[in-house]
Amino acid sequence: MTGAPVERVDTAGDGLPPAGTPVPPDAPPPLPEDAPGAEDAHDGGSGVGQVAKIRAVLRIDDFRKLWLSTLLSSFGDWLGLLAITVTATLTFDDYAAQNFALAGVLLFRLLPAILLGPVAGAFADRFDRRKTMVVTDVFRFALFASIPIVDNLIWLFIAQFVIEAFSLFWIPAKDAAVPNMLRRDQLEAANQLSLVTTYGLTPVFAAIVFAVLTSVGSGVSEALPGVNEVDLALYLNAITFLVAAVVIWNLPSISGRRAAGAVVGQQESFLGSLVKGFSFAGHTRLIRGLVVGITGAFVAAGAIIATGQAYVNVLGGGQAAYGLLFGAVFVGLGLGIGIGPSVARDLARERVFGVAIVGAGIVVVLLSWSFALWISLLLVVFMGFFAGMAFLAGITLIGTEVADEIRGRTFAIVQSLVRAALIISLALVPIGVGLIGRHEVDLGALAVQLSGERIMLFAAGLLAIGVGVVAYRQMDDGRPVPLLADVVTALRRDTTARRRLAGGGVLIAFEGGEGAGKSTQVRRLQEWLTDEGLVCRASFEPGATPSGAGIRSIVLDKANAGIAPRSEALLYAADRAQHVQDVLRPALDAGEVVLTDRFTDSSLAYQGAGRTIPLDDVRMLSRWATQGLRPDLTVLLDLPPEVGLARARGRAAADRLESESLDFHLRVRQTFCALAESDPDRYLVLDARKSPDEIAAAIRVRVAELLSGLPLQTLAQPVAEARADPATRHDGDAVPAHHRPHAQTGSTTRLHP
Repeated sequence: MTGAPVERVDTAGDGLPPAGTPVPPDAPPPLPEDAPGAEDAHDGGSGVGQVAKIRAVLRIDDFRKLWLSTLLSSFGDWLGLLAITVTATLTFDDYAAQNFALAGVLLFRLLPAILLGPVAGAFADRFDRRKTMVVTDVFRFALFASIPIVDNLIWLFIAQFVIEAFSLFWIPAKDAAVPNMLRRDQLEAANQLSLVTTYGLTPVFAAIVFAVLTSVGSGVSEALPGVNEVDLALYLNAITFLVAAVVIWNLPSISGRRAAGAVVGQQESFLGSLVKGFSFAGHTRLIRGLVVGITGAFVAAGAIIATGQAYVNVLGGGQAAYGLLFGAVFVGLGLGIGIGPSVARDLARERVFGVAIVGAGIVVVLLSWSFALWISLLLVVFMGFFAGMAFLAGITLIGTEVADEIRGRTFAIVQSLVRAALIISLALVPIGVGLIGRHEVDLGALAVQLSGERIMLFAAGLLAIGVGVVAYRQMDDGRPVPLLADVVTALRRDTTARRRLAGGGVLIAFEGGEGAGKSTQVRRLQEWLTDEGLVCRASFEPGATPSGAGIRSIVLDKANAGIAPRSEALLYAADRAQHVQDVLRPALDAGEVVLTDRFTDSSLAYQGAGRTIPLDDVRMLSRWATQGLRPDLTVLLDLPPEVGLARARGRAAADRLESESLDFHLRVRQTFCALAESDPDRYLVLDARKSPDEIAAAIRVRVAELLSGLPLQTLAQPVAEARADPATRHDGDAVPAHHRPHAQTGSTTRLHP
């Protein structure tokens, strides 16, 4: 890469490359027919949620093996940390010396990141990532195994420093490789799994194993002469790294683009690569916002850690209260990572990141003035929840929005700044607490206790609020919908949907490219539902309202070829807003079944992918225009563009959209399929090359199942009949395997009609 590194702009949407991006000759091969997401995207979509998305990610063979390797390494890290801290403290009998030794171990764990982090990131971007990870795991195996053999405190410090230095090369190599194994829409689920594993499962399991080993006590020495329980823990830790190295060696896909590292090396020196990484972080708004937000947030987190013991003492608690407070942080963190995306719904991750940091800062400010332990514990859980949301959003943004050739350096820079922030905070906050001391302010009827830990917590909360606002402004520039309106429409969606479904109103949208036969199927479904005694209304957009008819004439007239892409997106949003207000909402509130030919997904596909507008902008605009209205079922009639265009042009003269290039329509189809795969519980995907009768029969089965659980009892019999009819029975794979669009690793979707 000879030019300056650039931020990848995913203009086409979820996992699709920007318009006109050629498939590189060294691109990974398409995923197999049973690739995760393929079957879920066509299963009729019942009950598929976040757990199913994680399950789908784990069905990717290479990612699953890498995750298992990471699980082993993480378990080894936590077990090793416990063993090393115990080894350091057992070296001395004096209380002060024990604490100094413990502080030295922790310091030597953090220092390498400041000294070597950016260098390690540049290394990960220039050299084969698989070989880097294997070599570092082998060295970590040898170093951990050497600690009990040498049995010397000085060597413990040296080994710990070198181990952490090697870890710095392993982490960015792994983090940068993961996005190349997955589609863009799968990365958040993968990050959730990894973070919950690293900060939830493995530390608990490591603590249990260490407790078992230490409880065995002398039994270990009897079975293994010369080896105590702490030594055994270190040996087990070492073995986990050796096993991880073997697993990673058998995953060539981790190498990624670094397989061409020799070419990169000829174009750019190592020092130039390092400088370019810092330049990219400093001059890219997204990364600058991430760096500011994450660094400030960890300064605040360090303040909470540093003041925790003194804070619970002020509240009248002891060591047990401190343990509860510490545990509450991880409970909140796990909840934020696990369910945060569901709470945030469709909000852009750039917005989630900044808003979550501000939320965490507000909670810390409240925490600084809490005078009851139970309130403090609750606030700490909320603080951890917001922090988990922000952490997940930040890691996901780096993985999805930063180009592969600069990703390792970006991860490394962020990690280095995080550790530096923690060191500064842990070092300075106790000094501030001591200098401020404790004071009592007499307010007449009330005497308020002011202490150093409360003041420092208050300052940390204000800092988090400030950096959250700065990060938000850096990362959210130019969004088409104000934040408050975006949050309101996102949060009201499920409440409105539940209320509407309780009254019987159901919205079914038909989507697909040109010539897919949507209008035909809308009319056939309407006739069937009407025959079954339901009140059913069909609506077609654009043009469903008088104002929409005027907009339709503008956007489809070939004479208006000069309309700017964003103007077109705004026109469609205006038409849809009127359509929702005048047609859809009244019918749904009256308990009708409403069928619409096209809805928000068409804007995502045509204006997002086709016109190369950032998908988040189109989604935000559409959600605001429709007040968060979302179809209860979306029927996607999938058809190769060349077939659909031939059908459409055979019926009438091509309009403005039909006249677009084949590449345009390929991007449209790619986005429709990516949307269906990312939300499989809401889609029914059908091969539009089948006969109209076959398609109509499959739609009736799915719609009957959807309506059977609602206050529409007239459909109970049709459901049973549809399920029993061999002509309409299907196994959830409405699109034959050889017709499915194949997903390709590297955050793109390629189609093989």
